[in-house]
Amino acid sequence: MIFYLGPLVLGFLMGFIIGTRIKPVPESKLKFDKEVYAVVVIVGVIIAIYQAPFPYYQDIPLASGFLAGLVGIILGKLTFGR
Repeated sequence: MIFYLGPLVLGFLMGFIIGTRIKPVPESKLKFDKEVYAVVVIVGVIIAIYQAPFPYYQDIPLASGFLAGLVGIILGKLTFGR
């Protein structure tokens, strides 16, 4: 099993940058609790399964770049979210 680092690294970096730009708005009264992150991860895995990997990639049967972007968004929000 070979993992292709290109989509993983690019997806994570783009997701991390987007995650650092998510700002909480006090007027909206929306909160990102653990349940929200769990739902986002579950829906993200389902989307990645249906999206399938890039053509000619045989590592895992889902879009690994999409999942890396999702992880990057969550980590960016948790570490540098304003």
